[in-house]
Amino acid sequence: MGCELFLGQIYLEGTKGTGISQDYAEAAKWLRKAAEQDNAKAQSSLGELYAKGNGVPQDYTEAAKWYRKAAEQGNPDAEIKLALAYEEGRGVPQDYVQALMWANVATAASKGDGQETDAKIRDSIAAKMTPKQIAEAQRLAREWKPATTK
Repeated sequence: MGCELFLGQIYLEGTKGTGISQDYAEAAKWLRKAAEQDNAKAQSSLGELYAKGNGVPQDYTEAAKWYRKAAEQGNPDAEIKLALAYEEGRGVPQDYVQALMWANVATAASKGDGQETDAKIRDSIAAKMTPKQIAEAQRLAREWKPATTK
């Protein structure tokens, strides 16, 4: 883990006993530095800051951009968040096929409770779709390959 990501996470959470308080703006500064170095975890966290408007102006388009960068590297947390962005049309055009594709990819990569949660999201998206749309999303998920993960 790079120093920028480490500092970003410290400011994101705050650390008791060290005198470092939670500071979203400072977290965003350090996470952006790590994200710009293609760190998928930092990209996903930065996307979350934009989605919630913590430390940065709320911007769903910017959130989706960072989720996509992390998702393309195989980060399951970003993959499911990108799926939800497509399902809701937040920062990207609403697209159930893309939503289900990313939810399928996330569910396959997640573990434990995360996998169970991702599967529920996947099933919820699929319930809104036609069989043809589901088949297309499944085909896209099977063909998808992550870029290098950092």
